[in-house]
Amino acid sequence: MQIEIGETLIEIIKGDITDLDVDCIVNAANSMLKMGGGVAGAIRRKGGLKIQDECDDIISKRGPIPVGEAAITSGGNLKAKYVIHAVGPIYGEGNEKEKLKNATLNSLKLAERHNISSIAFPAISTGYFGLPKDECAETMIPAAISYVKEGTKLKRIIFCLYDDETFNIFKEVLEGLKFSQTL
Repeated sequence: MQIEIGETLIEIIKGDITDLDVDCIVNAANSMLKMGGGVAGAIRRKGGLKIQDECDDIISKRGPIPVGEAAITSGGNLKAKYVIHAVGPIYGEGNEKEKLKNATLNSLKLAERHNISSIAFPAISTGYFGLPKDECAETMIPAAISYVKEGTKLKRIIFCLYDDETFNIFKEVLEGLKFSQTL
């Protein structure tokens, strides 16, 4: 499933984000940028310890990354040149949709500042952080669309979902937006 807005393609795909041939992948990060399980663990395993070392360096200089903010490292051994570490909200902490919207937008802005033309997002905060997948899709996709409508050099924004359930939820949200003519 995909849509085109101006010169930017927004896609929903099913797969392993660490295998994508894109400029940048987004990590669903915690504030300390510790890459444990889920998407972060997969990125650490395939990308190597260099990424965690760079995260540790960021934390030593900046301190914890606030929820809704993002930081960037190299892609280590990944096909992607960069990893943007977006800190999503923990379900139940309050104001989750606004925080997730900010994490999405701040990742896109950081990508622009590094001249990235293709970026892939996972379903941020839907794993260990417990955010419902439908709330995630209903927040991240419109955030990306609104960002693109403001004008961007990004050519591809991908939402790469690991399982059928999440893929189908994101696909339905994008289809609903497409057919409601909000694009």
